[in-house]
Amino acid sequence: MKTKQKIINWIRQQVKQTKTKGVVFGLSGGLDSAVTAALCFSALGKKKAFALILPCETKKQDLIDARLVVKKLGIIKIKSVDLGPVYKSCLKILPKANQVVRGNLKARLRMLTLYYFANQLNYLVCGTSNKSEMLMGYFTKYGDGAEDIAPLGDLLKSQVKELAKALNIPGKIINKTPTAGLWPAQTDEGELGISYRKLDDILLRLSRKQRQIQPVRLVNKVKSRIKASEHKRQPPKICRI
Repeated sequence: MKTKQKIINWIRQQVKQTKTKGVVFGLSGGLDSAVTAALCFSALGKKKAFALILPCETKKQDLIDARLVVKKLGIIKIKSVDLGPVYKSCLKILPKANQVVRGNLKARLRMLTLYYFANQLNYLVCGTSNKSEMLMGYFTKYGDGAEDIAPLGDLLKSQVKELAKALNIPGKIINKTPTAGLWPAQTDEGELGISYRKLDDILLRLSRKQRQIQPVRLVNKVKSRIKASEHKRQPPKICRI
């Protein structure tokens, strides 16, 4: 599969160009992180691909699935850091907020931890976001959206699924309901308000300037969200003097 080898070569190139020693990534038990792990493992080998499992009030099944990926891929550089106590301590000193704000705090605590280890080891932080999520702004700014490299950044969710099959990711992981796990019963499609199948169809047709076949209200919703989330994909605005 050309896509698989191209990404593997690209990861190697990024590490070489930045003169770093490897990559560190979060392993959640979901599809995107499993595919990212497999690509990093294939690109850099056992000693330079470091997986962090970062539970923060995480469902037990997600931890089981993350360990399944570790076993399947043969990952040996792995560490689990429970961020639950830190998260609860933060909530005690911060004003009360809704579940979205609290969920974003979890995502940012995870990224702080990833960068801590990356700095310590002189590694790159490898993100796990896909193109569908990026275009829709479905990520936490300076949370899971903070990364040094994004190997899945030009692949739609449906394309990540196909890549997962080529990488022999367990079917249980591939068919798992996508969720960021930021609060109970949270799902990606529930938050996006559209299935990945329909979303990817719309995004693909937009990129190719083809006629849309999904309902107009869905197409307009996707276009609106892409526009509204543009600031999340840009560097900080600088006041030029």
